[in-house]
Amino acid sequence: MKMLVGLGNPGSKYEKTRHNIGFRFLDLLAKTEGLSFGSAPRFQADTATTTMNGEKVLLVKPQTFMNNSGESVAPLAKYYDIEPSNITVIYDDLDLPSGKLRIKSGGGHGGHNGLRSLNQHLPNADYTRVKIGIGRPPSGDITPWVLGGADEGDHAVELRLFDALLPQIPLLILGERDKAANKIHQTLQS
Repeated sequence: MKMLVGLGNPGSKYEKTRHNIGFRFLDLLAKTEGLSFGSAPRFQADTATTTMNGEKVLLVKPQTFMNNSGESVAPLAKYYDIEPSNITVIYDDLDLPSGKLRIKSGGGHGGHNGLRSLNQHLPNADYTRVKIGIGRPPSGDITPWVLGGADEGDHAVELRLFDALLPQIPLLILGERDKAANKIHQTLQS
């Protein structure tokens, strides 16, 4: 079994914030696949299950708030016996400009509190990261930026990235990161 995690904060207050880009992507994927999320209170998560390329895939939206995402993801991974290398995490990245997307495996948290929590609770940090750029604010504190709503331009850029990423999720699930990244890049260049 594989796990696809979208990071965000629960509740309608946060739905449209930059920080909830992972939740929005999983919502789009679920809609495309005809899935609906159900509550898994034991794991503090909303989950859905599907099959891609013959692999069973658990979609996870932690309901612990971003900074405690590992408290949801790690128990689910343990329960379903999913190694970190079989987990893909989609999240916002301040250090990437809006409209950019990067895929990598393993590494540190880079100051992202959701990843910090995952790294603390999972046995290792070998999961795949799909970083979706939100850019940094022109000045000042980053908290109002990440918890602020994206404007119409940001929304259009987000949808363009989602359209490029969505068809490549089956490749990512199979561990074909480079192939998926190349196809996404080609789509975004056209």
